[in-house]
Amino acid sequence: YGFINYSSALTADHVLFNSRYHQKSFIEESEKLLKHFPDNNELNSIKIIEDKSSVLPLGLDLLAFDAHKTSYDGSPLILWNHRWEYDKNPESFFKTLFKLNNNGVDFKLVVLGENFKTTPSIFDEAQRKLKDQILHFGYCENFSDYTQWLWKADIIPVTNIQDFFGISIMEAIYCNTYPLLPNRLTYPELLPVEMHDDHIYKNENDLYDKLCLVITRIDSARKTNMRSIAEQYDWSKMATVYDELFASFI
Repeated sequence: YGFINYSSALTADHVLFNSRYHQKSFIEESEKLLKHFPDNNELNSIKIIEDKSSVLPLGLDLLAFDAHKTSYDGSPLILWNHRWEYDKNPESFFKTLFKLNNNGVDFKLVVLGENFKTTPSIFDEAQRKLKDQILHFGYCENFSDYTQWLWKADIIPVTNIQDFFGISIMEAIYCNTYPLLPNRLTYPELLPVEMHDDHIYKNENDLYDKLCLVITRIDSARKTNMRSIAEQYDWSKMATVYDELFASFI
């Protein structure tokens, strides 16, 4: 697959990536791939791909979330709204919550997202250990239910180890859910640098500390409005960006 992706990019007139991280990682991995060939490895082609590539973020239908806005004023509500897969690193997410629970920290939990045949076992463990905290655990069958949980949620601690943009994170931020993001992948570029101290964590201990701090200051967190960060990706703004960019290719 790596060589197919590389050759497709080399053949294309222009190459678009979801984020700067997506672009950088593709360029670096393509170079590593070519270096495996002993001769005629065409390393100069990497610069060709880089020069004809640019970043085009995904467009999202965020305005649709407004029709389902609701409120919640119970215990601090923590959100998981990703697929139930290993690359979303649920082990780190739930172990942090187990630690909160063991230390007597008051919180509630909603776990959304699709699950598949090879669901990590940590989800079953979490359902047992956090049964008193769980308000919902499983896939939402309709958009309205999913959206209302995002509006109710207070905090989204993200532990993913693979992501090129972060659709589910932007959906949550649009609904005023307070993000705690790891200092890796595309996440640092999703937020302005001045927000990194509060919202970007260095390691699991830092995630726990930041999560505890947000929970103790939940009234302040609920007043934090980061909607404008996500709004820029709504199709009402992105459609023109796409149209103008594609028109420039013709």
